[in-house]
Amino acid sequence: MENKHILHLYNRIGFGILPKELEKLKSKTRSEVIDTIFQSSENISPLYIDTKFLNSVSLKSLKNKSKRKELMKISRKKVRELNLIWMDRLVNPREILREKMTLFWANHFVCEDKNVLHVLQYNNTLRKHALGNFGGFVKAISKEPVMLKYLNNKQNKKNRPNENFARELLELFTIGQGNYSEKDIQESARAFTGYNHKFNGDFILRRRQHDYGKKVFFDRSGNFDGNDIVDIILQQKQCARFICEKIYKYFVNDKINTIRIEEMTSIFFKDYNIEKLMKYVLLSDWFYDEENIGTKIKSPIELLATIHKTVPFKFQKSKQQLLIQKLLGQILLFPPNVAGWKTGKGWIDSNTMVARLRLASVLLNNAEISYSEKDDFKAVVNSIKKEKRRKRAFIKTDANWEIFNKNYRTISNKELFESLLLCPINSGTKEIIAQYIDLPKKDFCIQLMSLPEYQLC
Repeated sequence: MENKHILHLYNRIGFGILPKELEKLKSKTRSEVIDTIFQSSENISPLYIDTKFLNSVSLKSLKNKSKRKELMKISRKKVRELNLIWMDRLVNPREILREKMTLFWANHFVCEDKNVLHVLQYNNTLRKHALGNFGGFVKAISKEPVMLKYLNNKQNKKNRPNENFARELLELFTIGQGNYSEKDIQESARAFTGYNHKFNGDFILRRRQHDYGKKVFFDRSGNFDGNDIVDIILQQKQCARFICEKIYKYFVNDKINTIRIEEMTSIFFKDYNIEKLMKYVLLSDWFYDEENIGTKIKSPIELLATIHKTVPFKFQKSKQQLLIQKLLGQILLFPPNVAGWKTGKGWIDSNTMVARLRLASVLLNNAEISYSEKDDFKAVVNSIKKEKRRKRAFIKTDANWEIFNKNYRTISNKELFESLLLCPINSGTKEIIAQYIDLPKKDFCIQLMSLPEYQLC
């Protein structure tokens, strides 16, 4: 494979690739490289966080208001800790494609919760099904306690149906807006009545709250339950098309190519195998077309992980990592709403762009960064709640330049530039690069990461 194509591939299925890794793959065929990627993602390595504080919890203790308040406080703190654990996994992935797919699905099956046990279970469910069968994935998500709570399906009962989950299942998770009727939502909601969970997160069906009556859904009639509804949805080709569009926009290009989407849909509709679909995309010639290289705006998490891939760094104060995520506009485990984050140009505004362009200097060169006193960050990061809120702050990190120098020792500044920036370079940027080309490699690297073009992958 060509260097540029390998770099493009690893930017999309991961967060870049180091020179030594690139050198090993140059002599391999595209098929061999892709096989290696999927083989390395066969295993599933769940995230783990200590939840021993819940071991002594009983129904009696939960009825005690002060005890319940104390448990909720600990759990919220643990959710923030889980954010850091997940971020550490992303920058040090064991199964690179599986982890990138987990990040993708987290912005598809969107939900949020304060119970760390349930959030952990949900995150690991995303990881488990990330490359599996989409139908099984949807059924598993419909039974996750965080989803049951987030979209009010716990309140969905016979004779008092709650349609929130049924509506989002069709609109956001499977079919897309305009491809179903209000009647379909109503009948689907009836099928999901009685869905609930135990304290430990195990799914239960409360039979007395389930509607066992006849339902009519997408012109099919029967005594349907939630799994039946998912099976009927999968029979609609629009479901396969909807998911293929989202995968194309995330991994290929924000601008939809209808010809490519129909190719992908014909593959996916056969058995809804996510791994087969991804292999088809990554092996296709068109994935490596110039129009698809260096065209996507990195999400905040992708930007942080990409910088870390080149120059490993560690926050001296872990809570500052949450502050950085807030400033960039994406806090893991804290989506803005059920539709998730707006991607592409949605990542960029006047505030986030300034933070993005200064990010490399902040993380790698002890630069100062500004943030507003008037924000809602107190709900997420309470590290400075007892201090006077300052408009300016130093983010203290330890950048491992020794590893950078080791990894890029034989790489010239010109080669470093070619590996970090794959998008077309305008004349102004070329002049800037020419001015900095003879800088020490460390300084040149920071300058490259501070360019607008570095925001693209």
